Amino acid sequence: MEPLEIIRKYYRTDSDAYRILVAHSRDVADKALALAHAHPEMALDLRFIEEAAMLHDIGIFLCNAPDIDCHGTADYICHGYLGAELMRKEGYPRHALVCERHTGTGLSFRMIEENNLPVPRRDMRPVSLEEQLICFADKFFSKTKLGKEKSVDKIRKGLSKYGNETVERFDEWCKLFLGE
Repeated sequence: MEPLEIIRKYYRTDSDAYRILVAHSRDVADKALALAHAHPEMALDLRFIEEAAMLHDIGIFLCNAPDIDCHGTADYICHGYLGAELMRKEGYPRHALVCERHTGTGLSFRMIEENNLPVPRRDMRPVSLEEQLICFADKFFSKTKLGKEKSVDKIRKGLSKYGNETVERFDEWCKLFLGE
């Protein structure tokens, strides 16, 4: 599987959306792979991590996010499950789970219900270590400040507006993947 071939099916290569998606995804993939290499005891699937990290945001073009050249109709929070639908159609159900479960630190059923989020009513939190690692690595990079890695404190502060559950999950990953 070649992630860029799949991305090119949905994005014009001369668009800002393509440039932003690929740059952001490469940063996330590199961070996830570096963390995976630091933990050989976890026996993580490195090829899968790279592929899934490159594809985790494939659904952004379906959302209304003009600042990153995405002109779809869905709310941005929908990009994960919409990307998962694309990946399932492409025949990659395991990669689809990463798409679906990477938003924030994952969306719990309770969080979806309490906030009446416009996403399917099901638990969408990362389960496998690879899913968790990619979700964690994603928090370090935005799509508006490409190539700039955020600090752990800045990430915590940003996640705090979504509640304690989100920050606690991030802190668990800091212990797991960074030893903090």
